[in-house]
Amino acid sequence: MPPRYAYWTILIDQKATAFRAREREELLPTFHQLKRKNTDVVMKWFARGRLWESPLEAETAQRMPKAPLEKRGRDWRPGGEHRDPRDRFKKRSQPASERPEPWRPREKPDVRSSSRPWSAKPGSGPPRSSRPPRFAKPGKPGNAGQPPGGRRDNAPRNRPSGKPKG
Repeated sequence: MPPRYAYWTILIDQKATAFRAREREELLPTFHQLKRKNTDVVMKWFARGRLWESPLEAETAQRMPKAPLEKRGRDWRPGGEHRDPRDRFKKRSQPASERPEPWRPREKPDVRSSSRPWSAKPGSGPPRSSRPPRFAKPGKPGNAGQPPGGRRDNAPRNRPSGKPKG
C-alpha cells in the first residue's frame, strides 16, 4: 500500500486535476469520459513531489544512486571575501612578551603597626537599645512598633456588622 502522498492523477493539457486515486482502475471510467471531450488527457503517478509514468519508474529512480554534488571547500562563499565574518571576534594567541601582566592588588604600606593596638571607634550617641521603637509617635503610648497609617493585621475590630441604618 503506497503512502497517501503517492497516487494516480489525471492531467488535462499538462495541468493537474482533482481526480486522484490509489488504484489506476478507480480512475479509468473518469479518464475515458474526459478523453471524449479533451484531446490531451494523461494519467500519471505522483510520488515524492514528482509525476512519473508508473509507480515502478518512481521506485527505480529512488533506488538509483544520486549524482554527486559539487565539492566545495570550507572557505567557499559566494562573492566578497572568503573569510568567516566571526573571525574578528575570536581571541588570538599572543606571545608571552606581548601579554599584559595579570592584575594583582597593590602593595599598601602597613598603616597599623604593632605599637598601636586595636581600639574601638568613638561613640556616636547612646546605645541603640535605649532609643524608642522606629514607628513610635512621641506622646502616644501603645502604638510602638506599628507602621504609620494604623493597623496592618486583619484582626476583627469592635464595630457593629452590617449596613448603618438610616
